[in-house]
Amino acid sequence: MPKVSKESAAQVDDFGIAEDRHEDIDGYTVNFVSIREEMDLAPMLKGLPDDQCHCPHWGYVFKGRLTWQFGDHEEVYEAGDAFYTPPGHTPKADAGSEFVLFSPADELRATDEAIARNMEAMQNA
Repeated sequence: MPKVSKESAAQVDDFGIAEDRHEDIDGYTVNFVSIREEMDLAPMLKGLPDDQCHCPHWGYVFKGRLTWQFGDHEEVYEAGDAFYTPPGHTPKADAGSEFVLFSPADELRATDEAIARNMEAMQNA
């Protein structure tokens, strides 16, 4: 059985305000995320349909609080919560939050590409 831990994840991306340790396993991406500063990913999702993430996620919050905004409501997950977030959302996270996400790798790739483009555009502005 394939497995991954925060310590063994093959990919480590340090964005300053957040660290993402991740690896793909059998078509799913497992992300171990640590948030250093409060963040709102909505600006990073521009260019995706409705400027939202369209990848479903399953996860667990170890520390802190996550807020997922949908067109007509928001959902808040706190330490100790396991969750499912359907497509069509924008996420926010409090500073100090730590969580793990499980997402279909192909669907997550489109979101990650949009985030990378928007981060680059913001850095070059």
